[in-house]
Amino acid sequence: MITSHANSPLAVLWDFGGVILTSPFEAFRRYEREAGLPEDFIRGLNARNADANAWAKMERSEVSLDEFVALFESEALARGHKLDGWRVLQALSGDIRPQMVEALRRCKAAFRVACITNNMKHGEGPGMARSADKAAAVAEIMTLFEYVVESSKLGWRKPDPRIYRHACELLSVAPERCIYLDDLGVNLKPARAMGMRTIKVGDPDTAIAELEAMVGIPLRG
Repeated sequence: MITSHANSPLAVLWDFGGVILTSPFEAFRRYEREAGLPEDFIRGLNARNADANAWAKMERSEVSLDEFVALFESEALARGHKLDGWRVLQALSGDIRPQMVEALRRCKAAFRVACITNNMKHGEGPGMARSADKAAAVAEIMTLFEYVVESSKLGWRKPDPRIYRHACELLSVAPERCIYLDDLGVNLKPARAMGMRTIKVGDPDTAIAELEAMVGIPLRG
């Protein structure tokens, strides 16, 4: 591990959905309106019993998608509402944010770059809902990262500190020399506790401006 005490960053770590892609929460809310569900009902389900619920089990590859759908629909019913688990999965297929891809490309030219993502097994879930062109574009973006650290392969998911340490070990960079971007505060907290500088991504242009200030190079065309 590189352990220099210099403050300059050596690596930029990226979440994927909600950072490189638009946030799934926007699609969740659209479905909630269509289905007559309370606003943020799906997000609330995912937050309840967050390490052992259906969503967590899916992202650690502990259940199949069929099993996830059954479990997730049961969790919704226990909270008083009926939903379509397959429709919720389709909502995960976000749109590419081109300005974030450009920022990633520019970071790659000057820093180590890796992705830390909570996801499902390849060939399942939201990727199957994408058009061929969109799937190809997402696959091309993935090749920009030196490493893609996936919950579905490791059996660890954010915010488990082990997944962040694993990314740092792959890059041979100490956490203190890393910057991490994620759209969820709960996922930023352990990264920050390890010594990473963090950026919570809401508006992508604001996040890129914050990243520019940290890395000291222009990230926009």
